[in-house]
Amino acid sequence: MNNEEREIINKTKELIDELKSISENNGIGNSPSEYKIITEVFLYKFLNDKFLYEIKKVDENLAKLDKPKDVEKALETMKDDYDFLLLRLGPDTAKLKIEHLISYLFSHKNDEDFYKLFDDTLIDIANFNIDIFSVRTGGKEKIRLFSGISQHITETSKKNNFARAIIDKLVEFSFENLFKQKYDAFAIVFEYLIKDYNKDFGKYAEYYTPNSIARIIARILVKDDEKVENVTVYDPSAGSGTLVLALAHQIGEENCTIYTQDISQKSNEFLRLNLILNNLVHSLGNIVHGNTLTEPAHYNETKTRLAEFDYIVSNPPFKTDFSEYRDELADDKLRERFFAGVPKIPNKDKDKMAIYLMFIQHIIYSLSKKGKAAIVVPTGFLTAQSGIEKKIREKLVEEEMIKGVVSMPSNIFATTGTNVSVLFIDRANKGGKVLLVDASKLGDKVKEGKNQRTVLREDEIEKIVRTFAKQEVIDDFSVEVTYDQLKEKNCSFSAGQYFEVKIEYVELTQEEFNKKIKEFSNNLDKYFSEGKKLENEIRQRLEELKYV
Repeated sequence: MNNEEREIINKTKELIDELKSISENNGIGNSPSEYKIITEVFLYKFLNDKFLYEIKKVDENLAKLDKPKDVEKALETMKDDYDFLLLRLGPDTAKLKIEHLISYLFSHKNDEDFYKLFDDTLIDIANFNIDIFSVRTGGKEKIRLFSGISQHITETSKKNNFARAIIDKLVEFSFENLFKQKYDAFAIVFEYLIKDYNKDFGKYAEYYTPNSIARIIARILVKDDEKVENVTVYDPSAGSGTLVLALAHQIGEENCTIYTQDISQKSNEFLRLNLILNNLVHSLGNIVHGNTLTEPAHYNETKTRLAEFDYIVSNPPFKTDFSEYRDELADDKLRERFFAGVPKIPNKDKDKMAIYLMFIQHIIYSLSKKGKAAIVVPTGFLTAQSGIEKKIREKLVEEEMIKGVVSMPSNIFATTGTNVSVLFIDRANKGGKVLLVDASKLGDKVKEGKNQRTVLREDEIEKIVRTFAKQEVIDDFSVEVTYDQLKEKNCSFSAGQYFEVKIEYVELTQEEFNKKIKEFSNNLDKYFSEGKKLENEIRQRLEELKYV
């Protein structure tokens, strides 16, 4: 990353900090409402600047203007041709009316009820672009871009000053230089934007996936020099979209269509923002807010079964209470999808129900005949010797669709201490080898707030990706095994169980051997003597305690 890119990212972070400061000054810092305000305002600013950036490309007179302010002034004089200009914009750019622009709001900021104008503007932008810039519920109801921001300020007397402070910050900043950057820059900005709000994403997005892990998964699924076109990418527990975005970038945003579902409304709002920032507006209609397990939203064209996807990525919640609909999932009519069974409801702690096992089965069922998948799982899944875990692994081995596993360092996710591994599935790996990687010893420990997290260095990321791409065997790091070897080890996917046990062999003369034996004998005599002495001291102390 060069200095210009760093400067752009830092300025964007400053804007985010300033918006959060305004929220804090108005008494809603760290409140449940703050993320709604920050994301709506940030997205409004992004759409405004992207509109000005793109509209210059469709009009040669506007293209001659350097500053966004000059473009805005010119647009105000083009009322007769304005609608024609909007028609020439591509579908990935939100269409804005003159009165939607930030400059227009800024010029009216001293109006008596400015906060109402601000809210009405956001809502009108959402309605004006609802056909493309909306996600939907499982019942196909469209969820609009914006709902207004002043509603989150309780005191009416403070609403105007709040809205004015926001517009003052937005008019000072421009996203224009950021549009020239690539996915990596937006990934950093997005991660910074939501860092204070990713603690409570809801059931299906329990753990925020670090960008480094998402990049590793994407580069293993699609090699750096591999050409992939016209494919589908799916995440049934999408969260904020880190995994699907990384994979889409690896494939090429124009070469894939994204499909997701997540039960958390907050997650879907972040995901929509993420897609818009990363030129994946064409996939917004496939983003669904709903329960993937009970009401899967994506079906094939004939509606005869669930859709099958070319690539699936998922970091599902590991354990949560789904007792409310557990029996529904265990119904015989769903046996083909949930082939290994459904976890029972514990007598005491329902929150420990292993819901991730349901997602693994759903993913296998939703994978196309030549599809590939990557799933984040608790490392304990790799070696469990009974139950649903083992049945799933047996199916992956019997049908020869396991490609490999990477066991990650502990605390790679700051929000959970659970050790995790990434399971790679490839339906085309018939008769192939399986690569098991133990990356658990990699990474540096860093402090993030109250949590300690392990962060992989760039060279370590490259080592994992390279090892997988070249199917390299490295002592105590990676091993390549056959399906038969997996069966011999009860379908264990733990790399350590397949590493060669090395015994150091040293040649000794008879004299050296006798000397070693004598040393061992002397040490044993010493240890036995010390042990006897300690035993006597303990007995004596116990005798003394009897008379205390």
